[in-house]
Parts: sequence; structure tokens; C-alpha cells
Amino acid sequence: MDKVVATALEAVADVPDGASLAVGGFGLSGVPNVLIGALYERGVAGLSVVSNNCGAMESGLAVLLAAGRIARVTGSYIGANKEFARQYLAGELEVELIPQGTLAERLRAGGAGIPAFYTPAGVGTQVADGGLPWRYDGEGGVALASPPKEVRDFDGTEYVLERGIRTDFALVRAAKGDRHGNLVFSKSSRNFNPLAAMAGRVTVAEVEELVEPGEIDPDTVHLPGIFVQRVLALTPEQAADKKIEQRTVRS
Repeated sequence: MDKVVATALEAVADVPDGASLAVGGFGLSGVPNVLIGALYERGVAGLSVVSNNCGAMESGLAVLLAAGRIARVTGSYIGANKEFARQYLAGELEVELIPQGTLAERLRAGGAGIPAFYTPAGVGTQVADGGLPWRYDGEGGVALASPPKEVRDFDGTEYVLERGIRTDFALVRAAKGDRHGNLVFSKSSRNFNPLAAMAGRVTVAEVEELVEPGEIDPDTVHLPGIFVQRVLALTPEQAADKKIEQRTVRS
């Protein structure tokens, strides 16, 4: 099946207001900026986003965030995104912060059909006990806090129950992909992208290089096409447009 779509707008044409999205990337690496830009152009709002972070330097998800299009973020890292922090503390945005490894495994588990799993990460903290601020009231108080989670003993060690994550859509970026949706990720882009792709019921991949079926060695495929419903081939200019968050150069 040829899964290639002609334009970014076509690729995200059926994403409605209020949809949940798993979005790949780590910092500015491997972020599906073109697909995010198409969502912005369409004016989609009220989104619930699952991603390690919420963009930076007015790039990636920060574009949707600044426009007030995101209602909830499930992630691990606020970082240097001042607008993210401002909206969270002002009560404009609901935020569920999760240990990074737990977030990765929750995405993978959801994609693998595993409804929940136990992990020692977070035991003895508010991650397990509840009380983490999900939404502030804008005056310094907590309007909504996380609930307590089940904790169980296995062989003398306590573990907290974490649920797998499934989303309506997933947006990812790959270095190479074929028309059947088989993807290869480059270096740091192979962090949350495969996991986000697995979690989405409809996954859209923007690829820097589109090849024909059979041109990718099966042993080098990082994500099989069974997890991908649509493929967008980027232009050379789009593929080369990569920002650096903390540029360090020699004198």
C-alpha cells in the first residue's frame, strides 16, 4: 500500500480540535516541524499533547503552545521554554510531568497493546503517592493534582503501576522512509520518535528521504510500516532546516 500523501495539510487534514497527539523528538532533534506547522495553519486547537518536551526557541510544539492551541501536555521536561512555564504556573495549561524512562515505556507499552506495567521509578514520591500539580489556579494554589497510583510489592521491592499511552494521532520525523511506511531514524532522532509512532492510532511520518519499497535493508528498519499510516516526503529545504538549541563553536 502506497502511504505517501502529497502535502502536509493533507497529512493532518482529519486531526480535529481536542485530539490527542503523540509527538516525536527530543529538544530540537527529530521534531516533525512541517507537520506541526500544518496543524498551526489549519487552526486546530484544544490539543492534548504527549511529548518529551513542548518545543523550544519558537520551534516545534512551541509554535502551537504560543498560539494557545494546546490544552494539556504529558511530558518529562519543561526546560528553557519560558512560555511553557508561564502558562503552567498561570493555570492556562494542564501538565502531567512523568519520569523520562516511564514516559518512554508508557508510549511503547501502549503501542504494543500492554495496558499497564509496574516500575520502581517514582515509588515513595508524589509520582506514586499523588499530589503533583497538574493545573494551578493562577494564584499560587493547585486547582488539580495527580491521583495516587497503585503500589505493589514484588519480591520485597515496591513498584508503582503505570498505564500505557494511546493517542488519536502521532506525528514523527524520520531520516528515511519508503512508500510502505518503513522508517529509519538518525542518531538522536531515534529516541522518542519510534515510541510516539507506536502509540498513535493514526501515525503520520515526515521523512527527509523517500525511497521505494525494498530499498531499505529490512535489518536496518527501526520502525516497521505496520505502525505508520501516512508518509510525507519533505523537500530538500525542509529536510535541511534543522535548528541548534545550544550552539557551541570554536574560536
